Amino acid sequence: MGDPMSPEPISPDPTLLLGAEAIAERVEALAERIAPAVSDDTVAVVLLTGGLWFAADLTRALARRGRRLRFDALWLASYGDSQASSGRCEVRADLQRPVVGRPVLVIDDVFDSGLSLREARRHLEAGGATQVLSAVFARKPWPEDRLFEPDFVAWEAPARYLVGYGMDSAGAWRGLPHIGAMD
Repeated sequence: MGDPMSPEPISPDPTLLLGAEAIAERVEALAERIAPAVSDDTVAVVLLTGGLWFAADLTRALARRGRRLRFDALWLASYGDSQASSGRCEVRADLQRPVVGRPVLVIDDVFDSGLSLREARRHLEAGGATQVLSAVFARKPWPEDRLFEPDFVAWEAPARYLVGYGMDSAGAWRGLPHIGAMD
């Protein structure tokens, strides 16, 4: 048994997949595509926690295009500290304000199985949103058919375990300014 006072071993640095400059270019290009589809009445709903980095950059990019979306957050959980989804999604913290009668743009970091985004869409439609669009930074390939696809995607990611730019491994690596792979 190891010494309980010794620190956990440090994971090797992730393999760089997408640098900070490439991320910024993709966010700007995506904002250009999204801007005509939203208005100042649209509520940007970030899915916590991973979507925060992308949502901050995307809403600023939309503001530079004259779109000043309202902002809120929805905390859904299906992964915990695991690298695989539990297959269930729970609402841990709901919106601060109602979305009744408003269009919504759900913003998330990565789209793989689609479980979180599907649950967010269901939750927001039940809450009275007039339209629910979705934007993700990374879409990973998935071996099975998904029930739907996001409306806007910034990057077609490889089928690897991604970290950085909001994506994590048991809470670590979220703050990297770039995206890497842990495999």
